[in-house]
Amino acid sequence: MSAADDRFAIIATLDCYAECLDTRNWPKLAEVFTADAEVDWGEWRQQGLAEVTTSIRSYLDGCGPSQHLLGNYRIELDGDTASSRHYCRVMHMGKDEHQGKTYETWIEYADQLVRNGNGWLSRHRHARAIMDQGDRSLLGPG
Repeated sequence: MSAADDRFAIIATLDCYAECLDTRNWPKLAEVFTADAEVDWGEWRQQGLAEVTTSIRSYLDGCGPSQHLLGNYRIELDGDTASSRHYCRVMHMGKDEHQGKTYETWIEYADQLVRNGNGWLSRHRHARAIMDQGDRSLLGPG
């Protein structure tokens, strides 16, 4: 696989994350993270795919539709490992008692990825919130 192919495969993995969250396709997160993945959200950390999935669900299952837009990918390859950084802008819509409310956040994700037999998976993600606006209470209880 060429460096360009690896770069596109890594971007596809990162984009898959956004698709999983926006479609609430939780099993598909296994195509994004290793089984022992660690995610550092700044305020809290999760270890392992099951715990990461549970944490994400605790927020997004409580709100209406969301849209995760990713960009500004910076990827460094080193054999079967890679590091990446990218921006994510997320719009969350309220539902039920939060109908009509919105919450938007800007995040930078930094990932350490490994190549497996099917492509690239994130084994460590650090999320850094840059700013936000709106009503965060429309997210689930976390």
